Amino acid sequence: MHSGDPDELSRHDNRTEVSGSTADVVQARHVYGGVHFHGADRSSVPTPQQLPGDVRSFVNRNAELEHLDGVLTDDRDEPLAVALSVITGTAGVGKTSLALHWAHLMRHRFPDGQLYANLRGYDPGLPVTAEEALDRFLRALGEPAAAIPAELEGKAALYRSRLAGQRVLIILDNAASVGQVRPLLPGTAGCLVVVTSRSRLSGLVARDGARRLSLDMLPETEAIALLRAVTAGYRSNDDDAELRELARLCARLPLALRIAAERAASRPLMRLGDLISDLRDESALWDALTAEDDEEADAVRTVFAWSYRALSAEVARLFRLLGLLPGSEFGAEVAAVLINADGSRVRRQLDVLVGAHLLEQSASRRYQLHDLLRAYAADQVFHEEAPESRRAALRRVLSWYLRTLDSALHVIFPGTRRFSLEPPEVDVVPITFAGRTEALDWFEVERSNLVAAARAASDVSLHRVAWQLSAMLRSIYASRNIFDDWLATSLIGLESARQVGDLHGEAEMLESLGKSSFQARRLAESESYHRAALTIREKIGDQPGRAISINALGLLGLRRRRLADAKSYFEQSMVISREIGDRRREGLALCNLGETYYELGEFGEAIENLHAALRVYRELADRAREGNALFILSMTLRETGDVENALSSIRDALAIADQFNNRMWEAHWLVELARIQRAVGEPGEALVSCQEAATIQQRLGDRSREAMSLHGTGQAYQELGRLREAVGFHRRAAAIHRELGDHWQLAHTLDDLAVAFAATDAAAEASHCRQEALRSLTDFEDPKAAAKRERLTEALGRP
Repeated sequence: MHSGDPDELSRHDNRTEVSGSTADVVQARHVYGGVHFHGADRSSVPTPQQLPGDVRSFVNRNAELEHLDGVLTDDRDEPLAVALSVITGTAGVGKTSLALHWAHLMRHRFPDGQLYANLRGYDPGLPVTAEEALDRFLRALGEPAAAIPAELEGKAALYRSRLAGQRVLIILDNAASVGQVRPLLPGTAGCLVVVTSRSRLSGLVARDGARRLSLDMLPETEAIALLRAVTAGYRSNDDDAELRELARLCARLPLALRIAAERAASRPLMRLGDLISDLRDESALWDALTAEDDEEADAVRTVFAWSYRALSAEVARLFRLLGLLPGSEFGAEVAAVLINADGSRVRRQLDVLVGAHLLEQSASRRYQLHDLLRAYAADQVFHEEAPESRRAALRRVLSWYLRTLDSALHVIFPGTRRFSLEPPEVDVVPITFAGRTEALDWFEVERSNLVAAARAASDVSLHRVAWQLSAMLRSIYASRNIFDDWLATSLIGLESARQVGDLHGEAEMLESLGKSSFQARRLAESESYHRAALTIREKIGDQPGRAISINALGLLGLRRRRLADAKSYFEQSMVISREIGDRRREGLALCNLGETYYELGEFGEAIENLHAALRVYRELADRAREGNALFILSMTLRETGDVENALSSIRDALAIADQFNNRMWEAHWLVELARIQRAVGEPGEALVSCQEAATIQQRLGDRSREAMSLHGTGQAYQELGRLREAVGFHRRAAAIHRELGDHWQLAHTLDDLAVAFAATDAAAEASHCRQEALRSLTDFEDPKAAAKRERLTEALGRP
């Protein structure tokens, strides 16, 4: 099923084409015209080097470092005996510092790279899911976004395949549960995973063979050594007794010790006793304000408050306002918007916070708060910042995300937004992007923050911002197979639109849910959402919206092979599009009509509509939709016997798939190439094409298309006279179609399986396959189904 929307060009049954002699086409997969049908050359993928910087002034923890060394068996290139280590302990005890310091010491043992993910299991917001972490790791390992499966199982399988035979160090920081970690474990020896958590994660020890290392507070001597290391070069005459007292007040927790030492280092002329007195006063204040019986937590809060109150007024305000940010990691641009200041000024303030150990710099101009500090900042902003000031700061940030996302979408999928944005907040200037790659890179960096921004907008009743963010994210999610975030933001947006009675927004979000359900093959659910959207659009007189919803219903008809219904819907959509002068929608309707005529066997009408669609797409320079139309045109031309032009169309379509680095299109369209190769008597070349397509589909986790590729492989073997292999591949394809409930594809596969059985004198098996194929066709009344039933009935010898 096909559509011209970017969020309808990723998971439908898009098919593809190529040209020249078929021998040239197969060779083209390697060298022809820059088309690389095997995807990215792995040798060109940079080795991932994701470790954050080593900890400055790391001291002691020698026994713990030796424990981690014990995870490695020897200095040879032998597989690691133990692949998993879990570092546990209370907040602020130094789990991350230890893991990162050891990782930097051992990185030379892992020549294939290092992966790092902060799973944010204890942040105030939502933790990073295993799906999100796998997405990031797979991209770091060189997988194009379009090649990453949608489901967790598929992502994890692809991840394990990419790590097989590799020596990669993986740091999973701040895990809250076994469920966050287990999908991120490699499947074979050679890699090493280090997990940090406040929880014991006993399941990893019991089931996965993890070695647990429990961190406690630093011994007094090590705590003093840490204080001296951080203040070295600034203070040299501090008394050991006073340092012991300072360590005690910090509960001997490395996080608190570093913050306290940094403050002492910044005041070299102030007596340490006076600093300790200030800290005791802060501690007394906390004792008066809290009733918690938790000395460690009180000590950490005391140190936070002590350092916070030493900041200048403007830096302290930035720190507490950071507690409002949606998401956990942020860029300097967002911080500037938050306080409404210029970039150079805010970067200086951020540097002060980093220097005071109140903020971590995670990458160039990217920052994050330790979860304890984030909670402290959120508490301070609530108590110290006026409500209107808090609201204004958050509104600026959400407006910036909305406007910058719109700027990115304009580059990635121009012309797709159909609504007027909320007016920007004063002085909010979004990022502009030079090209598609830059815009997509920004999206990937901000992906989790965009979901958090939609949720935050809804939480503070900025409902139009919430649904508009969600609506604009839809196209990017669909093109990159990001289903979890798509569903989450669509539901947020739908609720927000309903909260303010925004019917246009409600219809947009119902459409989004309908499209996500369609791509997930939940057709009844998809129809319900699209009909609800159409009802609203008819009520408010939204003609472009009506064309979209009617086209979506046509796609559902096409998928279900209710071809008369599909044709009627597409014709209605085309009439509306022409009336309102929407050329893009007109091209979409023409293309979908072309496919419907193809399925009806009316090839002349199909070719006429597809050529008309191509004229529109080329006029609009819409390459993605042009590729889709070329694919359908190739199928149609092949059916008419015009193989030369079919090959030309498929070549052009595959070149477009390569341009977009879309392996999903490539794999599906390779199956059509195989059909053409078989049609010109080159089943060996067809076999190569189908096997490559099946490999890609397995990695993508697209079971339906994998089955089509397996069926094509069986057809190629059948024409080569290798009937045993043909039977095996047809059986595998039929099993998947049966499992998915795809009766149309099952009937075609069983028909070919019956022919293969009959050729091996297995008459009973052939008869059984044909009977099941006939049952599978029961619900289909179109001409192709009728012809297939007639052939099956004749083969069975029935009247």
